[in-house]
Amino acid sequence: MRILLVDDEIELTEPLSRVLQREGYTVEVAHDGERGYELANSGQFDLLILDWMMPGLSGLEMCRRLRGLLPDGAAPPVTTPVLFLTAKDTLDDRVEGLDAGADDYLVKPFELRELLARVRALLRRPPVVETTATPSATYQDLTLDLDTQIARRGMRTAELSEKEAQLLHYLMSHPDQLLTHAQIYDSVWGKDTQPSSNALAAQMRLLRRKLEQTGEPPLIHTVYGKGYRFGCSE
Repeated sequence: MRILLVDDEIELTEPLSRVLQREGYTVEVAHDGERGYELANSGQFDLLILDWMMPGLSGLEMCRRLRGLLPDGAAPPVTTPVLFLTAKDTLDDRVEGLDAGADDYLVKPFELRELLARVRALLRRPPVVETTATPSATYQDLTLDLDTQIARRGMRTAELSEKEAQLLHYLMSHPDQLLTHAQIYDSVWGKDTQPSSNALAAQMRLLRRKLEQTGEPPLIHTVYGKGYRFGCSE
């Protein structure tokens, strides 16, 4: 497996590169976003580990370009998994990173064991949610096509990330039920993998932003301390 590590801190990249190589990965390092973008766009890597804050092209902007979210972005978009390394730790930061196309998020300073666990999780095939018998789902005026990862509510359409589509499909398959955090983690991320803190809340916020506009009945309800309930009534 080939990993691209992009970070301007040499004191971090050198030891981290050695650790990853000892684990059996082939690692290439770039110390600025422009070079990292050039390498990542080659499609030769199985995982991208990006520092968020770098001079010049930041990791956040680099991820947006790779996902085709900017006018000068990659065409076709690069779908290689992205893990952010950053000191930014608010829920808004996590939402911004996920919205830019990142798959996971690890806050500095971090434990090497946790980093390696997240690397292994991202390099595995994406887990399949337990309710994938049909590639589509419908709830009132909302439809989801898993093949295209497009949700339609009324006359509006919303393009979803793979994880957003998996999460929404799971919610739509269990309307009006209380789904605990543990149930959602196990079904959408997999029993062997737990997302970083606040990742679920960040994904829910992104889904709400795409599915719920002013005046429309909310669909995703937070049951504080327990989980979430999907439907038009709490």
